[in-house]
Amino acid sequence: MIPRHFLIFLVFLCVSGGGSNPFQNLEKSAVLQEARLFNETPVNPRKCAHILTKILYLINQGEHMGATEATEAFFAMTKLFQSNDPTLRRMCYLTIKEMSSISEDVIIVTSSLTKDMTGKDDSYRGPAVRALCKITDVSVTCAQRGSLASRPPPPVSLCLLHIIGFLFVAQHLLKTSFDVVKRWVNEAQEAASSDNIMVQYHALGLLYHVRKNDRLSVNKMLSKFMRHGLKSPFAYCMMIRVASKLLEEEDGNRDSPLFDFIESCMRNKHEMVVYEAASAIVNLPSCTAKELAPAVAVLQLFCSSPKAALRYAAVRTLNKVAMKHPSAVTACNLDLENLVTDSNRSIATLAITTLLKTGSESSIDRLMKQISSFMSEISDEFKVVVVQAINALCHKYPRKHSVMMNFLFTMLREEGGFDYKRAIVDCIISIIEENPESKETGLSHLCEFIEDCEFTVLATRILHLLGQEGPRTNNPSKYIRFIYNRVILENEEVRAGAVSALAKFGAQNEDTLPSVLVLLRRCVMDDDNEVRDRATFYLNILEHKQKALNSTYIINGLSVSIPGLERALQQYTLEPSDKPFDLKSVPLATAPTSEQRIENLPVTAARQPEKVVSTRQDIFQEQLAAVPEFKDLGPLFKSSSEPVALTESETEYVVRCTKHTFVNHMVFQFDCTNTLNDQILENVTVQMEPTEGYDVICCVPAKSLSYNQPGTCYTLVSVPEEDPAAFSCTFSCSMKFTVKDCDPNTGEADVEGYEDEYVLEDIEVTVADHIQKVLKPNFGAAWDEVGEDFEKEETFNLSTIKTLEEAVSNVIKFLGMQPCERSDKVPENKNAHTLYLAGVFRGGSDLLVRAKLVLTDTVTMQVTARSKEELPVDVVMASVG
Repeated sequence: MIPRHFLIFLVFLCVSGGGSNPFQNLEKSAVLQEARLFNETPVNPRKCAHILTKILYLINQGEHMGATEATEAFFAMTKLFQSNDPTLRRMCYLTIKEMSSISEDVIIVTSSLTKDMTGKDDSYRGPAVRALCKITDVSVTCAQRGSLASRPPPPVSLCLLHIIGFLFVAQHLLKTSFDVVKRWVNEAQEAASSDNIMVQYHALGLLYHVRKNDRLSVNKMLSKFMRHGLKSPFAYCMMIRVASKLLEEEDGNRDSPLFDFIESCMRNKHEMVVYEAASAIVNLPSCTAKELAPAVAVLQLFCSSPKAALRYAAVRTLNKVAMKHPSAVTACNLDLENLVTDSNRSIATLAITTLLKTGSESSIDRLMKQISSFMSEISDEFKVVVVQAINALCHKYPRKHSVMMNFLFTMLREEGGFDYKRAIVDCIISIIEENPESKETGLSHLCEFIEDCEFTVLATRILHLLGQEGPRTNNPSKYIRFIYNRVILENEEVRAGAVSALAKFGAQNEDTLPSVLVLLRRCVMDDDNEVRDRATFYLNILEHKQKALNSTYIINGLSVSIPGLERALQQYTLEPSDKPFDLKSVPLATAPTSEQRIENLPVTAARQPEKVVSTRQDIFQEQLAAVPEFKDLGPLFKSSSEPVALTESETEYVVRCTKHTFVNHMVFQFDCTNTLNDQILENVTVQMEPTEGYDVICCVPAKSLSYNQPGTCYTLVSVPEEDPAAFSCTFSCSMKFTVKDCDPNTGEADVEGYEDEYVLEDIEVTVADHIQKVLKPNFGAAWDEVGEDFEKEETFNLSTIKTLEEAVSNVIKFLGMQPCERSDKVPENKNAHTLYLAGVFRGGSDLLVRAKLVLTDTVTMQVTARSKEELPVDVVMASVG
């Protein structure tokens, strides 16, 4: 890392050179040639300092310097200690530290550095100590502690500061020479009672870092200083941080003396200690609003401080509290409103965003006017913070969406960078999704924005949204003009996105279909291959006028894994067959979360990253395909999202299970760890006994499990084909193995072993293990596409569930299906709700479920399931019943 003052020196040189870099065209050979000037007598400090700056610049730019070259330059530089010029001496210290790892025999300057370290000039002692530690062994440095400790406080402080730097910057040296570094403890303990505040701070830091791996020792140290008190506010701040760290390890125990100490620090006379204590309490996990009250009261006082730094610290911390406990900050609203007009715009921005999180619904209009008055004066970074706060407020007060939508659109028309504009677009889209009545207003605002949008990613995203939501509005035709304008005026990526959006209008709305067909025929003549291909494909699909085709290829699209599709196509070309390629042989893509859907922006295939990152399921597919017993199982359908622990983490054997579902089989993967250092386990298998339906085919053992070396074994079972009720099953499991005792030190095992077994927790297979989540953006189109050939409907009474939210959550978790069209969000104060779920049943059949829930005293649920095969529907009904 380049030292701070060296950077300042370089900046000064650049500024003095009219903004250009004076070292831009430096040549290493020319600089080393100039270094011969160091041998001249008398020394020219100004010229020599300039040459050292050039050398440092070359080193920090990554210029390779050979050992011989560096050593020659270093030896010449040692003669510069003859000069007493302070600037030149500091440059010498910097150069010594930078060249210590390149030059040979750098220890030659030890005597010069030792002389500076023990001299009378305070400004030389600290840098000399730090430079000396770079070129000598830790033991050599510690040998100087007697001379340093005998000095008055400033040199001791410098010495301790150096060792703390050692602990932070060179942890590897501490590990290898801990006993040597520990010899400083006696001096540190003496220095901890010094009247000098910096000496006390550095001493406490050293004592903590030497003892930090011994919790009892750290507690004793804290107890000692809590009893006797400290004079240094810096030391108090460090004590508070250490105490809060220990409290976090205790899960924030409020009855601990450490918590009492932090609370007492809020009555300290030093403002920095008071703030540090308040900040520590705020950051403790699981703090309630009542426990936060004293800290919030302190921060409220700081809000009216004449010091800008204190006001900023207070409002920033209150902003953080408001994210989890807005009610705790409500008492500060008046003080925060006074800060809205603060001359420091950073403080004003944080104040307004905090108010947005804690304010009432009646204050929103006034807050929006106050924000408008200074938005043009703050940076994009703070504008993004404001937008995020408005987004949170939209979720809190949905009835105020029109006010916030107009404000956001005003901001959208102003100048700003990509992150700022993306934040606004995300917020508007979020409002549209949460408030259906705001859809048309929001889409109109976004349509106007893309007329002058300079960001391709945002334009394609908005076009994608228009294609999804526009056809379902009252007047879909008004959006077609905005979309087709993009085909005429924009680059090829935006044109491709516009073509896809047009196709969705034609697929979902018969009135707009003729116009869309005309426009797509024009797009077939486009200059770009991607645009032409899309237009041709969508045109051919739409001309068939079949809802099933429209739903599969335009509205909902394919839900297969891209890497899996690539592998399947490659395998199909390598092994010629008379049968057509079957998409059911391709692994499915897992449905994205709501956060991932925000980031997944529609772009053209030609602009996708060159390397497609393999998903977790793709990795499992390759891993299982390498096992000979599984080579004929076909494509992997689904892997469980999280491994299930079958033992406690503290037991002698740790086992976790991952379930893999294939077309007609399931593979149970057991990741095993042997935590006993005096045993080696061989031929490890997990024997499984099902309650019904399933048959165990074979076990693939882990050959050997050494101490703390994880291994994997598998069990293959066949899945029942006909009985829907048998798809849910419980397996009893036991791990069987051969134990060989071994020497913990050498690892040598006995020749003979003995058989043993270890009982594991049961494994449960549910209906969710047979269904893969897929997202259907338009559930109605998918429902019509599947048809009613295999449809069943039943009504159930969920007697143990008292709320619609709980019912929705439990149904989604139990069936393992993907909620569509945000139906997992239950509107407030509603007694009825409809949940839409989509998935693919094992084997590749689409499965759709519509659950109508009504809340009376309990929840009544009417379930309707559709699929193109009968078995998936029967399995769902049997499992729910």
